[in-house]
Amino acid sequence: QVQLVESGGGLVQAGGSLRLSCAASGRILRSNGMGWYRQAPGQQRALVARIDRLGSNNYADSVKDRFTISRDNAKNTVYLQMNSLKPEDTGVYYCNLVIYGTPNYEYWGQGTQVTVSS
Repeated sequence: QVQLVESGGGLVQAGGSLRLSCAASGRILRSNGMGWYRQAPGQQRALVARIDRLGSNNYADSVKDRFTISRDNAKNTVYLQMNSLKPEDTGVYYCNLVIYGTPNYEYWGQGTQVTVSS
């Protein structure tokens, strides 16, 4: 069974920084992608950033140049460095793992709250 454990959320003032971490454990095949999604109040969960094992990544337009996603393959851990935070970055951040295959298998963390005050 695969588990994702997130940490690093909290309350920060606008302009501040936070770093989220997500450690995956269990049977994780090498072909996988990890990422972060955000769900703001009253909105659907949406992609923030994703990264594959080779480091290829993509970001939501709203966070480009402010957020950086990275991963440590040896530890099956993904990080999200969030700088210059804005109130609109507030939401629950969920870690996501997709193990590619036929079919793909997808897993979610429990979510960590990020609140940015103005």
